[in-house]
Amino acid sequence: MTTITLDRYADVREAFRTHDLRQSLYDAGGVVMADCLLVLHGQEHKLRRRVENRLFRRGTFRHWEKEFLHDLVRESITPFVEAGKGDLVEIGYRTVMNLTAMVAGLDRKSDDPAETDALYRFAKKFSEGATLVHSTRDHEEVRAEVRAAMKEFDEQFLQPSRARREALIAKVEAGELDEDELPRDVLTALLRNREELGITDDIIRRECAFYLQAGSHSTANALTHTAHDWFTWSKDHPEATPEPELIQRCVYESLRLHPASPVAQRRAMAPITLRSGIEIPEGATVVMDLHAANRDETVFERPLEYDPLREVPEDVPRWGHAFGGGMHACIGTELAGGVPSTAEGERVLGTVTLMLTALLKAGARPDPNDPPQLDPHSAREHFARYPVVFEKQ
Repeated sequence: MTTITLDRYADVREAFRTHDLRQSLYDAGGVVMADCLLVLHGQEHKLRRRVENRLFRRGTFRHWEKEFLHDLVRESITPFVEAGKGDLVEIGYRTVMNLTAMVAGLDRKSDDPAETDALYRFAKKFSEGATLVHSTRDHEEVRAEVRAAMKEFDEQFLQPSRARREALIAKVEAGELDEDELPRDVLTALLRNREELGITDDIIRRECAFYLQAGSHSTANALTHTAHDWFTWSKDHPEATPEPELIQRCVYESLRLHPASPVAQRRAMAPITLRSGIEIPEGATVVMDLHAANRDETVFERPLEYDPLREVPEDVPRWGHAFGGGMHACIGTELAGGVPSTAEGERVLGTVTLMLTALLKAGARPDPNDPPQLDPHSAREHFARYPVVFEKQ
């Protein structure tokens, strides 16, 4: 089978927007990803995206950030600050866990930390299953672990949450409840549009598991990379203070250099010729090297240098291709990264900026006696652990 690698920014951008290139990066991770939004193509993808997009409007993110995200971040990091230490990977997962559970449509019975522990465990395992293509572990062993976790997740969280939503939907259909009184989450959207979407119980289960892991996994990774880059860069820029606007730029620069996935992968459904002249035969595997494209010297000056203050061309986002593009552009881009506009009332900082700003203001710095470690079981550049200590401010 022919494999073609694209590593220039313009070629990758065009490939993302080419409808005859079908998602194929997550074929190995079907135990979590099969029939999920991220792998659908054509009309199926268009229909599912239309249903779920209603949940991800800019006004929704601005409302969340204004009403409760600051409190959620503060409450989540307080135990670590009081203990004087923590692990950024764990802090990232735990901080965003309740938010991703809310988006997915998974109800919490209480504020019991054991429930957060369970969600944290499920999200980690589902992430391992979704990114199986980059795992160095035995794939069948990982799949077996994911199936067991999926069964437990279904019984503990999904089925009770589903039962409550189906009861509410029945009230709407009976005229006893207004449509806008239904929860605004993925599970409700799938149940409300199940016949139109033509989805099974298994697909609903995997879609909710996907949302739980995707948001928490990518956010925790972005937090650790941005924190690491800030700690390094700020040593040479002692005048820099961790104000939200600067930290948001740091988030974007870290995402450019360390995208959640170093590559995207597609399969050609028809012969394609890119504007640059690259010819892609039908059936070819197309690897889009995001790591390299985000370092394209024709687009980014001093591309290997970490510079949150850099300027970029008007039509290029500061994060490069970190959030993908085209039909499969990350649906939660603005929730994680915010909106960089400086127009009054338009800026949305995003969860990573909120989290890192709060941690830095609480005195977070790398633990001098316990250095960070990359994940030894993944080809992706992810930290397995990143110990920090908190200095009194």
